[in-house]
Amino acid sequence: MESADAGSSDEYRIGREITDVGEDVVAAGPPVVPEMTGRLRLRAVDPTGGDPAMLASWFTRPHLAETWEQEWPESRWRADSAYRLAGDYSRPLIITMDGIEVGYLDLYRPARDEIARLYPADPHDMGFHIATADPALLGQGVISAWLADLAQAIFQTEPRCRRVVLDPAAGNAPIRRALTKHGWIDVGEFDVRPDRRIAMHILGRTPDDVPQL
Repeated sequence: MESADAGSSDEYRIGREITDVGEDVVAAGPPVVPEMTGRLRLRAVDPTGGDPAMLASWFTRPHLAETWEQEWPESRWRADSAYRLAGDYSRPLIITMDGIEVGYLDLYRPARDEIARLYPADPHDMGFHIATADPALLGQGVISAWLADLAQAIFQTEPRCRRVVLDPAAGNAPIRRALTKHGWIDVGEFDVRPDRRIAMHILGRTPDDVPQL
């Protein structure tokens, strides 16, 4: 999933992040974090607490190790979440269901990401990557249905956002089916790196906000 360079917290970098951005992207600020009020809610990752150890454990589970390829040690999760929280590229979040931690969500600004090279990214566009940690929720439709609620909450929280963009691996058929079922438009497959082929899906605030690529 990620292309990242590990090191000390001061040296940590995310390979897919674009740091040389225009003033309009800088002015847009960090990703918005909508307040979710249903059974599924969001809270920020705490780099200084137990979250890095929990994430390190989650991402060794077979279904996440295969799709995310982020079997990182606790120290790297700590550095990664601290880096994200300190900048404007993304926000690392824990998904809770009825108060129990069940997944990970990374909200990010596509204009600061490698996918900005693939479509006319607006500074206020939003994107996210999601990992369902609890195997009992896989294939149940609970998380996939919640994605539509999350997108609408993003639109409400960020009035200037015209699109919510997702870029799952091209071979991830289940998430691609879920996205199209809940309104995202599959705009094509792209090779973003020699080892990464994605399927870009865009949900527009209006149909006219989905670009033709």
